Amino acid sequence: MGNGNSMEVKDYLHILKQYWGYDSFRGIQEEIIQSIGRGEDTLGLMPTGGGKSITFQVPALATEGLCLVITPLIALMKDQVENLRKRDIKALAIYAGMNREEVLRTLENCIFGNYKFLYISPERLSGEFFRNKLKKMPISFITVDESHCISQWGYDFRPAYLKIAEIRQLLPGVPVLALTATATPEVVKDIQQKLGFRKENVFRMSFERKNLSYVVRQCLNKCDELIRILHKVQGCCIVYVHSRKGTKEVADLLNANHITADFYHGGLDNVTRDIRQSSWLRGSFRVMVATNAFGMGIDKPDVRMVIHLDLPEAIEAYFQEAGRAGRDGEKAYAVILTNPMDQTLLKRKIANTFPPKEYVREVYEKLQYYYQMAMGDGLGCRKELDLIDFSSKFKLSAIQAHSALNLLTLAGYLDYAEDQSNSSRLRFLLTRHELYKLRQMDEASESLIQQILRHYPGLFTDYVYINEKELSAYTGLTPKRVYDLLTHLSALRLVSYIPRKDTPIITYTRERVETDEIYLSPRIYEERKERYTRRIEAMIDYVSHSDVCRSRFLLHYLGQKESHNCGICDVCLTRPVPHIDGTPEEVYTTLLQLLSQKSMTLIDLQRTSTYSSQQIAEAMNRLTDEGKVRFQEGKIVLVAN
Repeated sequence: MGNGNSMEVKDYLHILKQYWGYDSFRGIQEEIIQSIGRGEDTLGLMPTGGGKSITFQVPALATEGLCLVITPLIALMKDQVENLRKRDIKALAIYAGMNREEVLRTLENCIFGNYKFLYISPERLSGEFFRNKLKKMPISFITVDESHCISQWGYDFRPAYLKIAEIRQLLPGVPVLALTATATPEVVKDIQQKLGFRKENVFRMSFERKNLSYVVRQCLNKCDELIRILHKVQGCCIVYVHSRKGTKEVADLLNANHITADFYHGGLDNVTRDIRQSSWLRGSFRVMVATNAFGMGIDKPDVRMVIHLDLPEAIEAYFQEAGRAGRDGEKAYAVILTNPMDQTLLKRKIANTFPPKEYVREVYEKLQYYYQMAMGDGLGCRKELDLIDFSSKFKLSAIQAHSALNLLTLAGYLDYAEDQSNSSRLRFLLTRHELYKLRQMDEASESLIQQILRHYPGLFTDYVYINEKELSAYTGLTPKRVYDLLTHLSALRLVSYIPRKDTPIITYTRERVETDEIYLSPRIYEERKERYTRRIEAMIDYVSHSDVCRSRFLLHYLGQKESHNCGICDVCLTRPVPHIDGTPEEVYTTLLQLLSQKSMTLIDLQRTSTYSSQQIAEAMNRLTDEGKVRFQEGKIVLVAN
């Protein structure tokens, strides 16, 4: 891997200081950097806010060549590229909406332009065009973000990740750095196997969040309780709900109760999502009500609460979403509001996610009728799918039909996915000469057309991908105003405007077969259903039991066995703490160690240490007499030597 083997810690620290202004690494950052710097396949487990990006950006700058970063998060891609460029670091990204010419130019720059980073989505890896260009690039190492997505045993499996192993064959000797915020021990092993690690090599950062108080609250009226909590605890907040419709309803309710809020989900257009995300990051409103489409890759350290109104499907997903609170190290809360009906709804998801095999075959057959696909035809055929229309026409459950299509994808009969290249498109229907002869155009339309012509060449001969948010920045108009003007110009037949649409795409990966030939193997169906059921049951266990520290429960699930009671979750705060006996010296040493980590009240010290009040009082007298601690504003503070 270039000259990475010769790098010393001081060289990495120099880069860290030069570009980021930090004097030292945090947690396990340095160990991961040294491992990938030696050219070793490396897996880093770091919780949300642990500083994952530093672990590949620093060694990439210390090494000759280009770091290929594979991530499914478009927002993260764009933000990191922008932040790197602000530091005068050459970085590029390929994402949905770029035309072929832009993609080609980006890839050529990666081959000849001395760039340090290329960010791409895993879906790009399968294209022959990309692979041919990749072989010519001076790749230093591959970074795989959200690497748990490669495991079918994980909570967020994405088949496109399996292509990474093929990419490694094209780049012999190039090491891989895999990063994830959540993974069970089973998934940790699977990640390394699927990525073709030459040997197991895992670095684990403790998942414990000492400032984050986990709370589960049983309540009949969740909305009333939500409003009460938000009035009681100040600060920025994310509220997660399952349905897109629910995001708007809850946001409207909060605004009606004088709590500023907006909503976010995957069905909103890109421009609206970007605007709302940016507004929330700036603090324009307090609460973002969202589906799980929101939050990945978003760096807002001062979130004081993450509240779930609906139960997540998996502990891993919950832990990652909850971990977006309190990244500044200050006290924060992760709250689940629940009632008995939630558990019924969650169990129902098992049947919806894994409908009977006969139902899956029926969906496959109905799809052929929908597209009028003849037996033996279809290989390579690509079709848009209006799932609601399809389900309605054949009297199918849209939820179960969606799950059936996912199972057929895993079984290799088709590929069911969001279109990766359906950004807004525009074409002028007039010639340039005719356009210049137009009169009586309003000022806003004229300004918009001028900026379109300046930034998007080729519009008079073919459709060109455009970005309404960019046009908003160029013109000073709001994105909605840009959309309205383009729609108006289209109605006047001056332009042809095709707004972005999030329509799923069906691609046939093999010819149509007889329905009774559809085979769903135990690995695709029974084994995955069993693991999904276990994840659901673990989530129900978490909210049902009030006899185990919440933090300890979560950490045990994620494989961190050496955990202890947190002292700040709802379970720890409401149950009597069993006292343990210790020698005076043990109690003295333990209290000194606890206070060296942070100042505490006497109650906090009793909860955290689990020694009896008498033992703590005796040790505190000794510490005070020796001048090692003092009381300050209700807290016990360690006196510096």
